[in-house]
Amino acid sequence: MRVEVDRLETGSGATVHDGYNDFQEEDYTPHLDYNDPHWCHSPGLTNGEVTCHSPRGGAHRSTLGTRCEMSCDRGYRLLGRSSIQCLASRRWSGTAYCRQMRCRVLALIPHGRYTCTHGFVVDSRCDFTCDPGYRIEREHSRTCQHGGSWSGAQPDCSDMDPPKIKCPPSRLKVAEPGKLTARVTWDPPAATDTADKSLDVILVGQEPGTDFNEGLNIIRYKVYDQARNRAACKFIVRVEVRRCTLLPPPLHGSLTCSSDGNNYGATCEYHCEGGYELKGASRRVCQFGRNWDGNAAECVAMEFKSDVKTVSALLDQFYEKRRLLIISAPNTSDTDYKLHNIMIQKSDCGLDLRHVTVIELLGSPPRETGRIKESLLGSEVIEGLRQAFRISRSYFSMVLLDKLGMDRERFITPMASDELFSYIDSFLLDEEERERLELHRDFCD
Repeated sequence: MRVEVDRLETGSGATVHDGYNDFQEEDYTPHLDYNDPHWCHSPGLTNGEVTCHSPRGGAHRSTLGTRCEMSCDRGYRLLGRSSIQCLASRRWSGTAYCRQMRCRVLALIPHGRYTCTHGFVVDSRCDFTCDPGYRIEREHSRTCQHGGSWSGAQPDCSDMDPPKIKCPPSRLKVAEPGKLTARVTWDPPAATDTADKSLDVILVGQEPGTDFNEGLNIIRYKVYDQARNRAACKFIVRVEVRRCTLLPPPLHGSLTCSSDGNNYGATCEYHCEGGYELKGASRRVCQFGRNWDGNAAECVAMEFKSDVKTVSALLDQFYEKRRLLIISAPNTSDTDYKLHNIMIQKSDCGLDLRHVTVIELLGSPPRETGRIKESLLGSEVIEGLRQAFRISRSYFSMVLLDKLGMDRERFITPMASDELFSYIDSFLLDEEERERLELHRDFCD
């Protein structure tokens, strides 16, 4: 309701505008007509309520002297007078109206939005939602309160969704021939995220396109988005080295192998010790099917020439290759010789393991014989041996020579094989020969 402003005409012709809500008290008491029910026009208040009390009581709302209280509905604020009175001038003492209250416009939140039930007016509720991959933190909604302020606090949209990454499948690679590694390549995985378009994918492990060692190699990738949400994946690179069974070295010989010795493509070559020669293929190769090509080779005792004319020609064949055990006896019926044969029976294998060749000198001229196993020696060679090493025909004796032909020990009584072998092992074998002997000791059992 709005009360009009009165205009008063003065004698000078000037017009005086009364104030918007002011009124002038009369010096005289007006004649109040309480019987006129419409002294002032009936007050009204849009979006509000007018409560009036008349001196006459009852339903008289606009009689002279009536006072009205003005109040606004919820969501509206009263502007103007909260209490007005019907004056003698037939005007109300003031005016008022109800203005709708509003809250401030809510700011947009990054990576989110909101929708409101009635805009920004009182009791309107605004619900917040976040973009895919983000989650509301704090309040999910805010309400415009009667005082014109929003309830709660402005929420945030936090990136709570981790990125996604998928590693390539695990793979098996066979090492190339002669190698213990394999070169393996793959395409790095691509990572995606609902919030971030570009992501930094980090490799934890060996780079693709490099040589991987035999066995299992675990490759990991991890990725972080801008909110430090993390995702990871892994796969296995398995390198298989195809292998053949280990080749045993030949008796009286050794092997030298390339690469790791028994892997696919490895080549092993046979070598024989002094006094032995190779029988069979000199080398074998490990095939893809885990088998060696060819057959195993052997190291067999060299065939020495017994029909040489001089002792030096004979000894040169053994130099740095074999040791010699020269046994001398007056004849084959000699008691010590017979005892020696009994005690050293079946010792050929043990002598071979120790690289010992036996030469027998038996009897006296003209029936004197010299032999290496079944091969007979000439008389000049027999005489040369006796003179070179001072071997008598009169009694049983044994002379042990090293590989350089040096006289190392003499025995004038028969000796059991264990005693003879113990002496050879202790004083004539080098470290490498001892190791080989231990490796093949059971060969003669």
